[in-house]
Amino acid sequence: MSGHSKWATIKHKKAATDKARGKLFAKIIRQVEVAARQGGGDPDSNPALRTMFQKARDNSIPLDTIKQAVKRGTGELEGVTYESITYEGYAPNGVAVLIEVLTDNRNRSGSEVRSILKKNGGSIAEPGAVSWQFERKGVMVIAGGASEDEIMEAALDAGLEDLVAEGDTWRLTCAPGDLPAVREALETAGIAFESADVTMLPTSTVALDTAEAARAVLRVVDALEENDDVQDVYANFDIGDELLAALEA
Repeated sequence: MSGHSKWATIKHKKAATDKARGKLFAKIIRQVEVAARQGGGDPDSNPALRTMFQKARDNSIPLDTIKQAVKRGTGELEGVTYESITYEGYAPNGVAVLIEVLTDNRNRSGSEVRSILKKNGGSIAEPGAVSWQFERKGVMVIAGGASEDEIMEAALDAGLEDLVAEGDTWRLTCAPGDLPAVREALETAGIAFESADVTMLPTSTVALDTAEAARAVLRVVDALEENDDVQDVYANFDIGDELLAALEA
C-alpha cells in the first residue's frame, strides 16, 4: 500500500500546478452536483456533499461556482443528470483497477473505458471481480512537522484508525464518515495537512519491481484519468521507494 499511497501523494502535489487544473475543477464540480442530487443540498445533513464541498474549497474553486453546482444537483437550476458507474478491470502485471465514472451517456463511457484499458495492455473485468480487494476510507496526508503523539492526541477521539509515516509526511486513515470530524480536530490543534479525501485503499498489493512494469501500470492509470467522465482511478500496485524516486525524477 505504501508505494501506491506515496504515488498518490506525489500526484496530489503535482496537481497544484498542473496545466490540466481546469479539468480537475470540472470533475470536482460534477461530484458536488451528484452528491447534492443524491443526498440534498444541505452539507450539514449530507456527509457526501460536505466532503465534496470541502474538497472543492481546498482546490480553490470559487464559492459561487460550488453553490451553483449544488443548485443544479438539487434541481433549483437546470443541469445535466449524471449517472454514477464503477468499472472494474486489470492493468498489466495483474494489477486490479477500479474506475469511478460520472456520465450522462453510459454507452459512451463504457466504450471509452474498455478502449483505454485494451490499448494500454489492460482488460475490463466482470462486476465484483476486483472490488473486493479495496475498502473505502477517509485519508489525510499530514505535513511532517507534527509528531505521532500530537496527531494521535488530536485525532484519536475523532475517529483516527491508523497512522503511518511515509517519508516526510504522515498518512492518517479513518472511516469515510469520520473524515470531517478528524479534519476539524487537526485544524483545532493547529496541525497542518496537505490533503483530505475519501478514497479506496487496496487490502493487498501487487509489487512492481522494474521501471518497465511500473510505467506500464501508470500509463493505464494516467490514460484513464485523462478521460472527462472518469472521476477517480484506484489500483492495488506497490512501488518501492528507490524506483518511485526514479520515476518521479
